[in-house]
Amino acid sequence: MKKQIRLRVNGMDRTVEVAPRTSLLEAVRDQLGLTGAKLGCDMQVCGACTLLLDGKPVSACSFLAVDADGSELTTIEGLAAGDRLHPLQEAFMDCGALQCGYCTSGFILTAKALLDEQPRPSEEQIKDYLGGNFCRCGCYQEIIQAVKKVAGI
Repeated sequence: MKKQIRLRVNGMDRTVEVAPRTSLLEAVRDQLGLTGAKLGCDMQVCGACTLLLDGKPVSACSFLAVDADGSELTTIEGLAAGDRLHPLQEAFMDCGALQCGYCTSGFILTAKALLDEQPRPSEEQIKDYLGGNFCRCGCYQEIIQAVKKVAGI
């Protein structure tokens, strides 16, 4: 039996109907058409599916959509302001912190949560916070450099 849930997605009120076992990632990609978050491991390990739920990073592949009812959700598509990219998106491009792009949205959203919580983190804090995100292309130094650039450190 499907359940109707309400979400505030990227600043817009949305309603979707989901089965009890539908993941938040499936609801966002398949029903809302927001495909920036990717299915990587499907086991809450790689970070490619990361979304911000009430400002906190969650592994959307393992988070039930019904448990997000009434929450605020931010996807990578919601970071840009009109035609202007978010500073993290710009820094990732400037620093070469993306290659294939599969992991990029997860890293950027996780970094956003970190900077919202701790605007001037140490390099060690950045590494620790991003520890649940993996990049198969090996852009870790560039990713850390991009976060440091936005933090002004």
